[in-house]
Amino acid sequence: MEKDLRINSKVFSEGPMKAPNRAMLRAVGLNDEDFKKPMIGIASTWSEVTPCNIHIHDLAVSAKKGAREAGGVPFIFNTITVSDGISMGTEGMRYSLPSRDVIADSIETVVGAESLDGLVAIGGCDKNIPGCLIAIANSEVPAVFVYGGTISPGVHDGQNIDIVSVFEGVGRHNNGDIPTEELRQIECRACPGAGSCGGMYTANTMASAAEAMGMSLPGSSSNPAEAEVKLKDCAAAGAAVYGLLEKGIYPKDIMTKEAFENAITVVMALGGSTNAILHLLSIAHAVEVDLTIDDFNRMQEKVPHIADLKPSGKYVMEDLHRVGGVQAVMKLLLKEGYLHGNCMTVTGKTVAENLQDAPDLTEGQQVIMPIDNPKRKDGPLIVLKGNLSPAGAVAKVSGVKVKRHTGPARVFNTEKEATAAVMANEINDGDVLVIRYVGPKGGPGMPEMLSISAILVGKGKGESVALLTDGRFSGGTHGLVVGHIAPEAQAGGPIALVQEGDQVTIDSDKREISMDVSDAELEERRKNWTAPPLYRKGVLGKYAHNVSCSSKGAVTDFLDR
Repeated sequence: MEKDLRINSKVFSEGPMKAPNRAMLRAVGLNDEDFKKPMIGIASTWSEVTPCNIHIHDLAVSAKKGAREAGGVPFIFNTITVSDGISMGTEGMRYSLPSRDVIADSIETVVGAESLDGLVAIGGCDKNIPGCLIAIANSEVPAVFVYGGTISPGVHDGQNIDIVSVFEGVGRHNNGDIPTEELRQIECRACPGAGSCGGMYTANTMASAAEAMGMSLPGSSSNPAEAEVKLKDCAAAGAAVYGLLEKGIYPKDIMTKEAFENAITVVMALGGSTNAILHLLSIAHAVEVDLTIDDFNRMQEKVPHIADLKPSGKYVMEDLHRVGGVQAVMKLLLKEGYLHGNCMTVTGKTVAENLQDAPDLTEGQQVIMPIDNPKRKDGPLIVLKGNLSPAGAVAKVSGVKVKRHTGPARVFNTEKEATAAVMANEINDGDVLVIRYVGPKGGPGMPEMLSISAILVGKGKGESVALLTDGRFSGGTHGLVVGHIAPEAQAGGPIALVQEGDQVTIDSDKREISMDVSDAELEERRKNWTAPPLYRKGVLGKYAHNVSCSSKGAVTDFLDR
């Protein structure tokens, strides 16, 4: 080699004291020449427990081939994944957000323990992407993220459907609007193969954010899971890591404050998931970038929502792919002055350089609206504050006609109890349904409330009933919902003090979430409040005792917390 690209693994090739290290590596197939090359880890989230990840082993093999052909010595290793869609509405959903940190910690552990020089991380389901990016930030070696890709839509009665259609179908069935057999047909047709949920839900949102941030190769975030081009994405990523080693480009050189602003811009323009706020805060924390929850409102005010994508629109990620993909949207946003073009990316070029020869959006396409005629003149993700959530709560207002809602609180300490009340038709138009003690500590694990929110939509109450929680919502959720209420109930946040019948107001124009209860009354209620015992066992116990507030990204390490 003309240039020594070994950063960590050089310890295996220098001196007799390293003979034991080399001996172990010979057992997995390395030879003398390999010890002169950089060692590149291929972090695979392959698993049979979810369609989002069932195809990823083949992608990892492709990335390994690309890294070897470029001149590296690649090793595939695995980490876990869980399926949000399968665990939704069950006790298993408590493990979803903690899995982000398990994924991050396990990848970082292997990179550090094996002294790897570079990393390709391949993820599919929602928590894989932020988990991989947190690991990349903490591992501090040249790295590329590759998204496993989106699933194709299912078809029912000539209409495209997806997993959210099934959740909403449950509400329609409960309402008597569809028979049992039709619900079964929707169930059978919603998910036709491999890949992550097809709308602009959390996985597609975070994949788009990763590309906008410069941590994925241009165009890769919108390439479908089962397309041949996805294998090419992975091979190119393996080669790209070698290029980053040659150029000495590290994650901290790419994931800057301006890069995070680019990610937020693309998320707002595409109408992405509320979870993007939680995850981008956590990634910024890992890479030591000063990003706060207030930065999202600052960006929201100036970025238009231009994508007609599910859950509040008509199209899915595969449709966006056909008309030019995220890369074409970024080219449009750069042209209109919304992106920082000087940010470095994993290609070794800047955003502007990458987009110079990128394709434009297909002429006549209807997935992306013109900048001067957007779906909404500002972004759809809004941070609300007030005496109910002084540290901030998150709402997604795309497609929601109601700007202000005031109604009586209907208070539940579990999602199960709240769902039973909805299914029994005990929740009325105008109510404010409050589900608490489901935050990061209280859940523990901050479970998503897609099941109950979709049932409300299916029953025709998506905008007549407001749903508030210190838990989260799926990227597939739409309607009058507010999540991430912080501080959470378990930590003594004001949501713990809400009582049945209190008048609660949500005002998206004023970015306000409040209850009509005086400070004196709240103080009196606090005197009679006691925190429930904190969960103590296993991974959820560790999580409950270490996790930060959701307004700080629900991080579990202690850097500047």
